[in-house]
Amino acid sequence: MSALLSDIRPPGALSPRALYEEVAELLRQRIFQRELEPGSWIDELKIAEEFGISRTPLREALKVLAAEGLVTMKVRRGAYVTEVSKQDLSDVYHLLSLLESDAAGVVAAKASKQEIKELQQLHDQLEKAGKPGQENADAFFAINERFHMRLLEIANNRWRDQMVADLRKVMKLNRHNSLLKTGRIAESLAEHRAIMEALLASDSALTALRMQEHFANGLEAAA
Repeated sequence: MSALLSDIRPPGALSPRALYEEVAELLRQRIFQRELEPGSWIDELKIAEEFGISRTPLREALKVLAAEGLVTMKVRRGAYVTEVSKQDLSDVYHLLSLLESDAAGVVAAKASKQEIKELQQLHDQLEKAGKPGQENADAFFAINERFHMRLLEIANNRWRDQMVADLRKVMKLNRHNSLLKTGRIAESLAEHRAIMEALLASDSALTALRMQEHFANGLEAAA
């Protein structure tokens, strides 16, 4: 079960975020955790009652999620969790490949030794989570995302970061279909090893290529 508003904001505490942002985060997590399935109708009355809020902040939250692509608003029918088509998935992976391979090339060329060390530490954690016979898909996915996000932070382009963040939210709608495929964790881990090797060699072109291959294989597994 997802956290409730009281778990995020203790009673009597002033939240630094607007109420609708807290509601958006709760719904976002329910979508990612499959408590709200792709294609399912979002019952506004039921959720508003459960959260103890009016429908106004809930509707504002749904607008945020719609802008992120996680929710689809249908005229006179309400809000639905977005269903990702094969074309949607292909488009998202294509753009992520372009953006993140470019970032990877920048990191290979300009990252400090400390920054490369941070990426290596994340990769080491990824190796543990993906150890044969002991794979932990949820942990692997979380660490994998931290690796990619840290690489983007090091590349330091806030406009690219925002685009990637939005695209990755849509990609998460399909994450279970990819990593849970037999052998995909091992394949993804091997691809990350190749990326790290290129980063350690400070080879910008090779790092970008390895990242492109990573997304191409990821799309094939997710389709």
